[in-house]
Amino acid sequence: MDKLKMQSPNLVDANIARIAEMFPNCITEAKDENGMLRRVVDFDQLRQELSASLVEGPRERYTLSWPGKNEAILTANAPIAKTLRPCEEESVDFENTKNLYIEGDNLDVLKLLQETYLNKVMVIYIDQPYNTGNDFIYEDDFAEDTDSFLIRSNQKDDSGNRLVANTEANGRFHSDWLTMMYPRLKLARNLLREDGVIFISIGSDEVDNIIKVCNEVFGAENKISICARLMKTGGNKGRFFSPNIEYVVIYAKNIEETGKFRDEMEQSLIDKVYTQIETKGERAGQRFRAMGLYQSSLDARANQRYYVEAPDGELLIPPGESFPVEKQEGAKVVPKNKSEGVWRWTYERYLIEKNLGNIKFQKTNNDVLVNSENKKTPWNVNTKIWLNDRQEEGQLPNDFIQKYENRHSAKELKEIDIPFDFAKPVGLIKFFLKIVEYKANDIVLDFFAGSSTTAHAAMQQNAEDGGNRKFIMVQLPEPCDEKSEAFKAGYKTIAEIGKERIRRAGKKIKEESPMTTQNLDIGFRVFKVDTSNMKDVYYAPDELKQENMELFKDPIKPDRRPEDLLFQVFLDWGLDLTLPIAKETIDGKKFFIVDTNALIACFDSGITEELVKKLAKHKPLRVVFRDDAFGSDSVKINVEQIFKLLSPATDVKTL
Repeated sequence: MDKLKMQSPNLVDANIARIAEMFPNCITEAKDENGMLRRVVDFDQLRQELSASLVEGPRERYTLSWPGKNEAILTANAPIAKTLRPCEEESVDFENTKNLYIEGDNLDVLKLLQETYLNKVMVIYIDQPYNTGNDFIYEDDFAEDTDSFLIRSNQKDDSGNRLVANTEANGRFHSDWLTMMYPRLKLARNLLREDGVIFISIGSDEVDNIIKVCNEVFGAENKISICARLMKTGGNKGRFFSPNIEYVVIYAKNIEETGKFRDEMEQSLIDKVYTQIETKGERAGQRFRAMGLYQSSLDARANQRYYVEAPDGELLIPPGESFPVEKQEGAKVVPKNKSEGVWRWTYERYLIEKNLGNIKFQKTNNDVLVNSENKKTPWNVNTKIWLNDRQEEGQLPNDFIQKYENRHSAKELKEIDIPFDFAKPVGLIKFFLKIVEYKANDIVLDFFAGSSTTAHAAMQQNAEDGGNRKFIMVQLPEPCDEKSEAFKAGYKTIAEIGKERIRRAGKKIKEESPMTTQNLDIGFRVFKVDTSNMKDVYYAPDELKQENMELFKDPIKPDRRPEDLLFQVFLDWGLDLTLPIAKETIDGKKFFIVDTNALIACFDSGITEELVKKLAKHKPLRVVFRDDAFGSDSVKINVEQIFKLLSPATDVKTL
């Protein structure tokens, strides 16, 4: 029994807990004045989280550190002036789909999604570069102050990306890989729901580092498992052992909120274990297994050591020396020590199960059970574990994943004529989606999408279990090797392969099950990362020279469409990028009506007070216009007053 504290709460501990909730990477261990280890705040790290420039001042402590870590924290927190531009011509069912394919640097994308998908993603799966010395990593340029970063981030290089080879000859081989992964995982954590989970495929080269990074980003207490996966069998590569396994590192956003992990029961297990069939009662004909009611005691549980009456009237009790004073069924006694046996259930639970027919007494010659006189008894007490119940509940998944070898992915891609090497098997990602407790409209994110195996798996799993999972794929337009089969087949980038795979896989899934997939969403809206729709002067007006004042009259870039502006408004306001959009013309002006009344947007000029009065009658939640759309400041002021009078709940903004 716990004691009352009899003192005021420790506010320091409470504050540390709050900081840990927001910045788990800022909590570490240090010795107090008594030499005892306790949880403390890493103030240098916290200063970096709250600073827009590099912070110095490391001190000796238990922490994960590498050259470039502070820069990685800085780049995770620094703003960017970019946007997502819709690409309707590459999309499938743009108007109705709830899925997204975003082409661009995943660091930029994760930042752009922070408002819209904060705490909304259920499952993240990534298969990032394993850092074997033969692959590419992102080279993030953040060694500059925030203002310079903001201005520079309007630009991009000729190839549109920052991929570089990371060979073992690089003196910062591990550090550069860590610097790439750290900010992306920090930003990804923000997107996870409280009950959300991230699965990370990783090879042996960096598995120890990814665990350390995840312990810091997600908190070591939120580690769910480190699974081994069988990639292939046999082979004769390697120096000492042939590498046949890789790993899947699994973390929760908040492990206390995470639902059950359950897998389907293997038929081989069913055939081996559930060998008995009920012959009478309501469960006649059902299969079950018998499990002993007795178990070794792990602690002294008084409610679980009691007499049980056997069919011949003998009183049974688990092994041990503690016996109830009264020799009658149900009489209880506290075990003297942890080594004494107890029953699996309390006596109250035992009676319920007995009345349901779930207790089975079985004759035996062993001495597992003894009576109060320490004599052998001819009885075992078993509980009936019903197959139907266990199948409905599911089985805990195994942390050695054997069923989904890489060879399966080659077959899957061949069936839809997609040329791509080293993809993960669809079955592997489906397995992850199945074991996580599903809720309607779960969002699945993969920001190293590659050939879009994750999207394929989400659609296939939805087709099989009737789910409605929505996917977000993020992939850099990484050029295909000109010698590759993909390039020869006409694919210029990995992103093109991923989009085409989703198109073909979705079509194939529907063709295979036309009756059950009529409402299956196999579409996706394509967006591409680009510089902001606003001219540079919009972000740095103090650098505007007198001779360039004309630029301020229209801060929007001349090559941008109204649709481009609309989705930048979505991002700024944190609106779901898949909301339905209707187009209407009112008094000669083009309007976007988003999700009935979530947003009304007009980017035409010449907005009049009469037109605004018509809009206000719809009582939209949000309205946006161009800043120069009103002709004069007086009209602009009157527009605000009209909404305050006719639709006071409407949030009115301009760009």
